[in-house]
Amino acid sequence: MQATIILGAGKERSPMNHHPWIFASAVVGYEGKITSGSTVTVKSDSGRFIGRAAYSPMSQIRARIWSWDENEPIDHAFFKRKIAIALAHRKKWVVQTSAIRLIFGEADGLPGLIVDQYNQTLVCQFLSAGVEFWKEAIVQILEDQTACHCIYERSDAAVREREGLSLASGVLKGELTDTELIVQENQIQYLIDPTKGHKTGFYIDQRDNRLEVAKLSSGLRVLNMFCYTGGFSLAALQGGASEVISVDSSGDALAIASRQLALNHLDPSKAKWVDEDAFDLLKKYREGGEQFDMIILDPPKFAPSAQHLLRAKKAYKEINRSAMQMLRPNGLLLTFSCSGAMDLELFDQTVFLAAQEAATHKKDPKLGFRVLKRLTSGLDHPKLSSFPEGNYLKGLMLERI
Repeated sequence: MQATIILGAGKERSPMNHHPWIFASAVVGYEGKITSGSTVTVKSDSGRFIGRAAYSPMSQIRARIWSWDENEPIDHAFFKRKIAIALAHRKKWVVQTSAIRLIFGEADGLPGLIVDQYNQTLVCQFLSAGVEFWKEAIVQILEDQTACHCIYERSDAAVREREGLSLASGVLKGELTDTELIVQENQIQYLIDPTKGHKTGFYIDQRDNRLEVAKLSSGLRVLNMFCYTGGFSLAALQGGASEVISVDSSGDALAIASRQLALNHLDPSKAKWVDEDAFDLLKKYREGGEQFDMIILDPPKFAPSAQHLLRAKKAYKEINRSAMQMLRPNGLLLTFSCSGAMDLELFDQTVFLAAQEAATHKKDPKLGFRVLKRLTSGLDHPKLSSFPEGNYLKGLMLERI
């Protein structure tokens, strides 16, 4: 008999509205034997059926809902069906790239599962107790439905430990014949290392925004902060930028970035790679009077959780204020946050406050900015209206006026 968790009075409202997370504080009772990752029935305090979920005894997210359908069993057929739907979505909407997010966790009804495809290699992250429990079945279904040559695991994110799971990496199916892959995105080729690169090896979520940069960069002097392996830098150079200065504190990432110039037949004299702390360099450039036509700010996750928000807000404001003071008239700022804990409203507030302070600090009351566009991830990173946490990548394109 399937075990049951019972929610406290009023705690059923969020999951009944199809938010997939059940927090530990919402659970007041248990029935039956429950093990990590196993399927439980979720009921309200009145006994009303809410959903079927994967149980996680260690995490503050105590259960993640698989299905709100009382007649839908959570079995091999369930995962086969969900994965097939996810793949069909990508086939319909994602083109001109060999780097695709095939499965995006909660947005595809598979909480905690990330699957990225690089050519014929799949890179998976099993980030919750539920998908870990069903890992063998999921891997077999992925192999059957994609016919990819290799399935590689990168379950090395810290969130695994909060689930009571050990970190894991390595080949799950097939053979990884080359740890450096070349993928095509629009008109650019990128080098990807699925074994040790950030996330699964690449920031697939910025594809549309890199294309935007390529379209706008002709003749511009561009500064790309927190550039990692130079995704935006290559896009700017491909788009005809006169100079691109790319900054990161990882020499290894910059080495990969510079190697991609020859791969794409780009002029190395127009690219400068700077191994330095971004905050220090922004201050140095600002005080030195440097001016740019486009500045890209794509920092790491400053707020991994809500308890880091105050510090993160200060950091976001600092880098945006400095960048705004270095923009030429009609210059463009593309600024991002990938912190899930920072919602859209707070991100906007922080950027707009930075704009106000930029004018004050520069003693230029005419220094202003207009929002041209809101930026986010591509269609292979779908968002659920019931799950705002999935909208983690937030960005704005602003023009100095």
